[in-house]
Amino acid sequence: MTSTVSASAEDSAGVVALGRDVGRFWWLWLVTGIAWVIASLVILRFDHASITTVGIIVGCMFIAAGAQQLLVAAIAPRLRWLWAIFGGLFIVCGIVAFISPGNTFSALANSLGFLFLVVGVWWTIQAFVEREERDLWWLGLLSGILMIVLAFWTEGQFFIQKAYTLLVFAGIWALMHGITDIVRAFQVRKLQDV
Repeated sequence: MTSTVSASAEDSAGVVALGRDVGRFWWLWLVTGIAWVIASLVILRFDHASITTVGIIVGCMFIAAGAQQLLVAAIAPRLRWLWAIFGGLFIVCGIVAFISPGNTFSALANSLGFLFLVVGVWWTIQAFVEREERDLWWLGLLSGILMIVLAFWTEGQFFIQKAYTLLVFAGIWALMHGITDIVRAFQVRKLQDV
């Protein structure tokens, strides 16, 4: 029984130490959140002539999201494989966007519903996985459900409407991701004081 108590104390001390280590990097979530918000403002200002630029920015958004998920996979205490899978998926989407940005815009417009569905499912899963660690886990759940609804709505549109929808919803996606990361930054910052 004594060994069980000491093992539990060691586990608790390890979790507290891990929390402090992660808490020191709270500013990374804040910086990426601010970057996402800036990206959303840039995307929402573009018109039809900026299709190539939007393809590149969307590629950067996917690469950044993928890198974030891989970082979380490296430090997560559990379910690392889940973070890594979605990180890999986001990076693959980003690489595809960089290969041909002009065509990426058209391809994204055609597959916009599927991309929103992937992001929405991931945000929903992430909210439930982090439910015990985050007080505002429901914010991620709400964002995930909203993205899933947008996915099904977008699939019913014609191509020209999808192209303009891509401009608007890529900006909204970046904005939601940015706000979620900023909120997460301050939650992670609390771990530093534990």
